[in-house]
Amino acid sequence: MILNEENIKYKLIDYNKINITKDELVEIANKLNCEPKDFIRKKNPLLKEINSQKINDKDFMFDYIEKNPKILERPIIVSKNSAIVARPPELLYDFLATLKE
Repeated sequence: MILNEENIKYKLIDYNKINITKDELVEIANKLNCEPKDFIRKKNPLLKEINSQKINDKDFMFDYIEKNPKILERPIIVSKNSAIVARPPELLYDFLATLKE
């Protein structure tokens, strides 16, 4: 894993095992500088349950992700002031470089 290669301490949180809160999701969205619809797995079958208008409703989506964390894109790497969806994993190198500045 890239974080291990760079000797960066990190905490892995598996949101499929530990619940994520709406407040945490709002914080992640702010650090990603995007809306919740931008960091979900758009091909996840759970999204077939909701219509496109609901996907654009931020409050609804935060609640929906909280109840269905499997739709979250991953991995999401979060620092004190920013975050990134590290997909593909190579995106993490640029992100780590900004943290060292």
